[in-house]
Amino acid sequence: MKDLSVKVLDDDDEEFVDILIKQGLKRNTAKVLAYLKGVDKVTSKDLEVGADLRQPEVSIAMRELRESDWVNETDEKKPGKGRPYKVYSLNVPIGHIISKLEDRKKIEAQEAMRNIERLKALSA
Repeated sequence: MKDLSVKVLDDDDEEFVDILIKQGLKRNTAKVLAYLKGVDKVTSKDLEVGADLRQPEVSIAMRELRESDWVNETDEKKPGKGRPYKVYSLNVPIGHIISKLEDRKKIEAQEAMRNIERLKALSA
């Protein structure tokens, strides 16, 4: 039997995940992002183990991240027979992703303030 080592999320990563969730990301998407920020590239299987997710959860999270163009997905052939496996990596630096989340929150806050001002005007 082989002994393989896989990186797993630690307490700091879990805090990172919690903050991403508070910023509006889904839990599984946040876990995938937290994992990807700590590695150059990772296979789907290692990501499942390291982020404590099931294969369908990884697939759904990756679909969301691909829609934002934040991840690269490539296929690598296994030695011998069998299906190739997916390898994921961040397409942009994590700082860029955080900036995008910041911009999104600023827009939401501005919209909320416009709504409050409109409520004040309508109640006068």
